[in-house]
Amino acid sequence: MGSRSAPIGTPVVCQVHELDQQVGPHAARGPTSVLIHIHVESAQRVADQALRAGVDRLIHISGIGADAASQSRYIRKRGEGELVVRAAFVEALFIRPAVMFGPDDAFLTTILKLLRQLPIYPMFGRGRTRLQPAYVEDVAEAVARVIGRAETHPTIFEFGGPRVYSYEQFLRAVAHQAGLAPLLFPIPFAVWHALAWASEILPGPPLTRNQVDLMKIDTVSSPEMPGFVELEISPHSVEAILQKMLSNRG
Repeated sequence: MGSRSAPIGTPVVCQVHELDQQVGPHAARGPTSVLIHIHVESAQRVADQALRAGVDRLIHISGIGADAASQSRYIRKRGEGELVVRAAFVEALFIRPAVMFGPDDAFLTTILKLLRQLPIYPMFGRGRTRLQPAYVEDVAEAVARVIGRAETHPTIFEFGGPRVYSYEQFLRAVAHQAGLAPLLFPIPFAVWHALAWASEILPGPPLTRNQVDLMKIDTVSSPEMPGFVELEISPHSVEAILQKMLSNRG
């Protein structure tokens, strides 16, 4: 990596605060109070305790697009989480992955299951939202390398996979790998919002308005932020990992 390793035995805390990912990038459930508890209050509590315990390095796993000024509750709370962690632990490092995928996950596996079940697949809007899925093991390796760095700068890394897709392109790529040819049917976001509103009446709603809002937002790594390249990691493509997943299942 071109840098000295962190001293052996250096105390490190790596905190992850995540809600379920479903059919879209960083999809989240629950009321605002849950988001505040998960992404803000819990994050601050860990940062405070890490500082009191004399931890040398704190790594906070956030997400691409985290922004305390975002109109999305989920992204806004992630951004607020970063702010409170930074205030409590000034030297904290932040990892912002794109939507992650891997075997038996709640993202790629769910989409593949739905594509197999639905000959006509309902898309969010016209399928133009951009996403850059990152393989979970690549992100884990990146976190390990960030921990091993002696330097504490840069303080923010963004990790996206090797390809940027539109949502429609992503669905077609997954379907193609699985030998499927579904009809992708665009559904306006206004319709999705109405469906989500009705769904939220149910306990454990299968769809929320927050999830619909997230599907309007691109989750693509910034070229100005360090990422896999700076850590000398060649990320795996969705197609390569999906091919392995399908072959393993016979």
